[in-house]
Amino acid sequence: MKNIKRIVVGISGASGVRLAKKFIEYLPSSIEKFVIVSDGAKEVFKREEQITLLDDQDLGAVCSSGSFKCEAMAIIPCSMNSLAKISYGIADNLLTRTAAVMIKEKRVLLIAPREMPFSQIALENMLKLSKLGVIIAPPISGYYAKIESLNDLENFFIGKWFDLLGIENNLYKRWEG
Repeated sequence: MKNIKRIVVGISGASGVRLAKKFIEYLPSSIEKFVIVSDGAKEVFKREEQITLLDDQDLGAVCSSGSFKCEAMAIIPCSMNSLAKISYGIADNLLTRTAAVMIKEKRVLLIAPREMPFSQIALENMLKLSKLGVIIAPPISGYYAKIESLNDLENFFIGKWFDLLGIENNLYKRWEG
């Protein structure tokens, strides 16, 4: 996997924003961070240090172009609405436009859907995106990970996402057989 120098983090929907904030906080300081917060998530997100916060309505922002060098994007959480738009190529805001660019440029895109249970429509959208190389990684616990608190659970999710993105971490207890 490529060495990640820049990452776009999309925050879609209001439920699960805590995970996105923690994901951003745990990213190594050597990685340049760009954050897109959808209108539904803006109310619960506060500006963090070393983060470029982008306006979801600004379709001309830096990350909306394929010429912007960025190795990965993670959408945490991803609402079913954003998932559907991305699956069908609807790029009507900065979050979905940037996801479309990542797919077009064959760059790493990780999506963490937050709905449960998944409808057949959502599953079909996830399958379609998976076939295009998108990483579908909903926050689902591994019971081997010694989860004793909400913090342990969140660290497990973030550690697994970092693993998928090739970012070194020791956020959870790994399977030892």
